[in-house]
Amino acid sequence: MTSDSGAAAPSDLGADDRAFLGHPRGLAFLAFTQAWERFSFYGMQALLALYMIHQLLLPGHVENVLGFGGFRAGIEGIFGPLTTLALASQIFGIYTGVVYLTPLLGAWLGDRVLGQRMTTILGLVLMALGHFLMAFEASFLFALASLTTGAGFMKGNMYAQVGNLYGAGDSRRTRAYGIFLIGLNVGAFAAPLVCGTLGEIYGWHWGFGAAGFGMLIGLGTYLAGWRYLPPDRRRRDAPVVKLGRADWRSVAAVMLMLLPTVPLYTATNQAYNLVIVWAEKHMDRSVAGLTMPVTWLLTFDGLMTITGIGLTIPIWRWLSARNREPDTMHKFAIAGVLVTLAYAVLAAGGALAPLAPAAIVLLYFVLFDISFAWIDPPTNAFVSRFAPVSVVTMLMSINLMFTGGVPNLMVGWIGRYYEPLGPTNFWWLHAAIAAGGAALALALRPLIKRLLAGHAEGRI
Repeated sequence: MTSDSGAAAPSDLGADDRAFLGHPRGLAFLAFTQAWERFSFYGMQALLALYMIHQLLLPGHVENVLGFGGFRAGIEGIFGPLTTLALASQIFGIYTGVVYLTPLLGAWLGDRVLGQRMTTILGLVLMALGHFLMAFEASFLFALASLTTGAGFMKGNMYAQVGNLYGAGDSRRTRAYGIFLIGLNVGAFAAPLVCGTLGEIYGWHWGFGAAGFGMLIGLGTYLAGWRYLPPDRRRRDAPVVKLGRADWRSVAAVMLMLLPTVPLYTATNQAYNLVIVWAEKHMDRSVAGLTMPVTWLLTFDGLMTITGIGLTIPIWRWLSARNREPDTMHKFAIAGVLVTLAYAVLAAGGALAPLAPAAIVLLYFVLFDISFAWIDPPTNAFVSRFAPVSVVTMLMSINLMFTGGVPNLMVGWIGRYYEPLGPTNFWWLHAAIAAGGAALALALRPLIKRLLAGHAEGRI
């Protein structure tokens, strides 16, 4: 492992560094960078479907988007004719899906060309540019391209750097990803309040511009913590390391572990697409005589995810002290049950009245937000623990593809059934998808345990 000038020495990043909540100082800068990056991403995500349905895809606006005719023809050539709502859902799915597919390119740049830190900086810059391009209808497609490419350069390398702060067998790693997830959701909490309110009340482009400024703050935060970041694990002159039999077993275990995350995240991520579109028309949003912006639901989403992690990590610590903490696949199953219950609440409660009570929608978010603590940190920690060192960034990027890329593409595709099925049946469909993910996790658990038998990192 080589170290570039200005990076903290490996000894500064190990077990002796507990300056930030018992963790290395670098985790603080990575978590706060992630908070601002997620502020920009969730600000964009909160507005995107609503913006397309209410303005961009309407006559008089869609004609202004450079290249949109060919873009739409390509989409409908694959998926068939689409209504405005179905097209908006499909574009949402493509955007959010590709955000999690491009990390494969970012992993190659991070591992073999620029290093993880410089690739992250390039990603942050591209994302800021993309958000500012969203301020203009004509540059919509160029904005999406810049955002997806920038996210690809940043995401896998950021997650890998969190894991690289810890040595082999350091039990803090899983909890570090929990703290990292809290940082993510601090951004997710603030984004709808700022970007959502600006976009819904003052104009869509004000919201997108605010997301761009958040991205610039994230870039500054990352640069401020430069000396505390872990050194790049691979450089362009590093030899290609051949994987042995045990390494390939670890790779196979990681890939199998990721399979249940696809249905689980497909169900959960619909919350940021058609649940918001549904709530705009079918939820009682009156508060003290005023109408609450629908994007504020995503503020509650961020708050409840933070709360869920805050409750869950102490439970894991208490169970771990008694050697009873659930393993990764059992945690996935628990997450699947929570998401299944969340959509059952939405389906049953949404059918009670012409306008669903706010309490029903909030209970939906409580259940599905708590589930994130049972799937997100365990997934990232599993990859960081069991992936061979020479391919850890690549596998972390494949992790993002399974947990974000493929599920979000599915979210967009499934959105075409919202109108024909109607909301109630559409939510029951998502309850079934989540239940299937829980069952798959339990079914794969014995095989994963056999593949990792005798591994130095211990239990799954």
